[in-house]
Amino acid sequence: MKKILYWLPRILAILYTLFISTFALDVFEESQWFLALVIHLIPSYILIIITTIAWRHEQFGGALFIILGIFLLVYLHFESLVISIPIMIIGLFFIVKNYLLKICRS
Repeated sequence: MKKILYWLPRILAILYTLFISTFALDVFEESQWFLALVIHLIPSYILIIITTIAWRHEQFGGALFIILGIFLLVYLHFESLVISIPIMIIGLFFIVKNYLLKICRS
């Protein structure tokens, strides 16, 4: 159970980053496709940075995921729940992992 709770948020964060990265693959028809690809991958870079922070500091990284999800909800005027809700769920998984381990031990 401990391994599952440890790896679940990390794997979900990596899979979600890969999912968001697929939206950048539509730039290969443009003339300056490399620059467009770098620009379209900025959200993925942000998710990678937050995932690496959450890997070491789960509470802080989980809070960053939740803050990013709330920011996206407000910035996108609540139109993109598909993008922001999974980010907040991943953040919750990072935060509640320690609490769930304590419950499972008792």
